Amino acid sequence: MIMRPNQVLKPWMLPREMIRILTREPKRSVTIAIPSVKSRRWKRKSFFSYYVYMCHWVSVYKKLKKLVQSFFFGELIFLWVFVTLFFRFFKECPHPDDKQRKELSRELGLEPLQVKFWFQNKRTQMKAQHERHENAILKAENEKLRAENNRYKEALSNATCPNCGGPAALGEMSFDEQHLRIENSRLKEEIDRISGIAAKYVGKPLTTFPHLSSHLHSRSLDIGSSNFGTQSGFVGEMYGGGDLLRSVSGPTEADKPMIVELAVAAMEELIRMAQSGEPLWVPGENSAEVLNEDEYLRTFPRGIGPKPLGLRSEASKESAVVIMNHVNLVEILMDVNQWSSVFCGIVSRAMTLEVLSTGVAGNYNGALQVMTAEFQVPSPLVPTRENYFVRYCKQHTDGTWAVVDVSLDNLLPSPMSKCRRRPSGCLIQELPNGYSKVTWVEHVEVDDRAVHNLYRPLVNSGLAFGAKRWVATLDRQCERLASSMANNIPAGDLCVITSTEGRKSMLKLAERMVTSFCTGVGASTAHAWTTLSATGSDDVRVMTRKSMDDPGRPPGIVLSAATSFWIPVPPKRVFDFLRDENSRSEWDILSNGGLVQEMAHIANGRDPGNCVSLLRVNSANSSQSNMLILQESCSDATGSYVIYAPVDIVAMNVVLSGGDPDYVALLPSGFAILPDGPGLNGGGILEIGSGGSLLTVAFQILVDSVPTAKLSLGSVATVSSLIKCTVERIKAAVMCDSA
Repeated sequence: MIMRPNQVLKPWMLPREMIRILTREPKRSVTIAIPSVKSRRWKRKSFFSYYVYMCHWVSVYKKLKKLVQSFFFGELIFLWVFVTLFFRFFKECPHPDDKQRKELSRELGLEPLQVKFWFQNKRTQMKAQHERHENAILKAENEKLRAENNRYKEALSNATCPNCGGPAALGEMSFDEQHLRIENSRLKEEIDRISGIAAKYVGKPLTTFPHLSSHLHSRSLDIGSSNFGTQSGFVGEMYGGGDLLRSVSGPTEADKPMIVELAVAAMEELIRMAQSGEPLWVPGENSAEVLNEDEYLRTFPRGIGPKPLGLRSEASKESAVVIMNHVNLVEILMDVNQWSSVFCGIVSRAMTLEVLSTGVAGNYNGALQVMTAEFQVPSPLVPTRENYFVRYCKQHTDGTWAVVDVSLDNLLPSPMSKCRRRPSGCLIQELPNGYSKVTWVEHVEVDDRAVHNLYRPLVNSGLAFGAKRWVATLDRQCERLASSMANNIPAGDLCVITSTEGRKSMLKLAERMVTSFCTGVGASTAHAWTTLSATGSDDVRVMTRKSMDDPGRPPGIVLSAATSFWIPVPPKRVFDFLRDENSRSEWDILSNGGLVQEMAHIANGRDPGNCVSLLRVNSANSSQSNMLILQESCSDATGSYVIYAPVDIVAMNVVLSGGDPDYVALLPSGFAILPDGPGLNGGGILEIGSGGSLLTVAFQILVDSVPTAKLSLGSVATVSSLIKCTVERIKAAVMCDSA
């Protein structure tokens, strides 16, 4: 564009044309044209001309004319156009692309890189302004919080104790204790509110709760005790007629404050019973401690209510040192799956209905959960005991942990349980080297009139469901777990499995076998046993079930058969006879008299009889020459087990290599050996309760591989004949050895 002298600067010109005129022509040769007011030409040209018009072009004409005469007018008008155009574009698009930057550079006569840097600097400037604004807001909020914190500190320094009126030592209180105190206060208010509602709508105020809340040092367990007055004379004609575990649901919101108070009171009672000696506990037979009922009623006058008519009290206490730390023990007791697995010989079924509290400080301290459980003896002749209870775990100031159970039968719509669980549980004291001292207390009220006469001495002695059985089982399971984690296994014996992965897989498979046997041999209400004969105590009870879509069981119809009988031989001798592979051919009909050889061996306890073995049956029949038998034998002071199951060779090779044992199909059979009473009478074995054994034989046999097939009477008769023949062989063999 060729500039002519005395160039006229017109308002409808584009900004770049004005800049060129002002920067290239002599300043005094440029004049400014005044547009007509009626003219609309500038509207179509540029926003700059529109802006000039809006700023009253005519009124500023003289000032612009003077600036034209000045030396810096070109620079000022260039800066004005530059800033106006850039700010407007930045407002609409703070991140222009390459095409937009080139268009702006062409419009203003700048380099694209200059446009890029301007936008970068502008964005940085806007960000800094925004951060300064946010910092100012945060600073104001910080000052506000600091002032509020100072007010709280001043209020805490002037706090007083509600009990004694003196200054409260809140500064020395831990966070957990403060949390518990706040929660306790809230629960007390909730109890008062529920008591008011009960008094208004039910007409029976809960007068016991204010007593419990105001006198924490003498808590009692009398919550709802008046409910037992109407049913104290009720005793069902048939034990286990209703399945309590299936009918009970979780607690209501109105029941939860009562459950909390009941659990706290039960914890205090358990601690006092576990730490007390005479006169609460008096020496009994065989060094056992017996609860003094009169002293108990004087010490705990209210309890959970009077003992209903027809129920018998059972109380026992036992202590032992186990090879497990307190943290793992608490976790086993508070996890229903681990608890059922460790005590599978005692707990046939268990379920957590609701967790009221998971604890504080990242552990089980203060954990509270409502549960149902069914306790058993491994025999179909002893009815199970069903309980609906709350379990509470607490760590005390001396580091001792305590886990307590107490029944919630009074919260049921129609409490008809034949077993009430008074405060029962254990105290766990930490010892050096990963050991723990466990003190167990069992205190129940039960209707045991349906127990068979064979097992009555055992049940009455407390060995069937008492604290000694719980502690002995825990001690044996702790040894088993320690054995599974051992790494330094000597390789001297060829039968010993030294591979860590192989040991763990084989022990896991054996554990599943034992659990399956124990859950299927008792008189659980989940089972439907049918008696085949009525000849007395040697009745064979059978049960059928269909196995489908279970990788741990072969598919088809499985027939379970069990019988219990008494033999005048000590349990230790019976246990050694049944677990010995050399004497197996004397009672095992399926081995066909073949030689049984031990192929692998894992010791899982101090007792030589506590082990897991893999046996090979070298039968004369070629079709059975490759049969393997997985066997676990375990024994303690309260009972013994010998459990076995046929297994496939290919599957066992996978297990011994450390493979997954969950897909190995098992049908366990075996024996449960219990003492017939508390001990020997010194005069020889003459009658039940004098030192003989109570032996339960249980078989599981696949009678048809088609799950939809019908069970034939011939299969039932064959299984019944098999179990009776096995019983006769065992009696003849052990009686001959004892003679």
